[in-house]
Amino acid sequence: MKPESTIVHEETFHEIICAIAKQAAVNLSEDALKMLQRARDRESFSAARGVLEAMLTNAEIAKENETSLCQSPGYPVVYLSLGRGFVLNGFDPHQVAGHAISDVTRRGYLRPSIVHPLSRENTKDNSGANVPDVEITVAPEEELLEVVISFKGCGAELFSRAAVLPPHRIGPSASGIKRFVLETVAGAGGGPCPPVVLGVGIGGQLHQAAKLARRAMGIRRWDDVNPDPELAELEAELAQGVNGLGLGPAGIGGDTTCLGVKIGMAYTHTAIVPIVVNFHCWPARRARARMGHSGKVTYHGW
Repeated sequence: MKPESTIVHEETFHEIICAIAKQAAVNLSEDALKMLQRARDRESFSAARGVLEAMLTNAEIAKENETSLCQSPGYPVVYLSLGRGFVLNGFDPHQVAGHAISDVTRRGYLRPSIVHPLSRENTKDNSGANVPDVEITVAPEEELLEVVISFKGCGAELFSRAAVLPPHRIGPSASGIKRFVLETVAGAGGGPCPPVVLGVGIGGQLHQAAKLARRAMGIRRWDDVNPDPELAELEAELAQGVNGLGLGPAGIGGDTTCLGVKIGMAYTHTAIVPIVVNFHCWPARRARARMGHSGKVTYHGW
């Protein structure tokens, strides 16, 4: 018989964050690797095919040498899901995750890139107020604790775009939303280090749309299909439209500007249509850990 509750101790949580942060820093996630391989094999422009091959070689070297996949560690987000019966033993997961990120940085797996937003002073160990971002959800239908870490490059972040549209801007068949996404990508050019994955958040209020966009590309497999048929159709149409722009890998032209589009949606107020387009560069640095009621921790990729 399983215990009524499983206590998660601070030391265990710290070890989990350290392990998955290191794993994510040096490994390109498996779904992104396969999508890059497929993109290379079907790319019709030889120079673009060469760029994709270089990206794959970079990922192979990083994994073999246990060195960072990209010189920029990006910004860390931790997604903590508490299944039925899991209880944190009186510690702040934000604080413990921050200490773990600093530990992994001091070990050389992450470049220190976190700075004060105004003074730009570098903390030298990726520490700082509210770093990393931690989102906590309760999943009573699950019999496990799950921790996901996702690093997203911030060069790509520079080109993200948000708006709160009036409802008449949606247009027939979401044409206004499609236009907003395609104009955003076209304006970004090669800046976000394509091929990218786009996280698109639609609905809620603006802060919810931003979190939906980030979560969609941080948690979901990049090669999955949205379980909502309407959103699945919109994702496919947007991906086709983005690749039709011809920007190509690294912005040099070609068939592969994006690997996919991931949409997160929330119902919204009748007066507004918030939308956020968030760019994720091709280095997908994500890892997850799962803990059962036995206390055993297992580590997973994508």
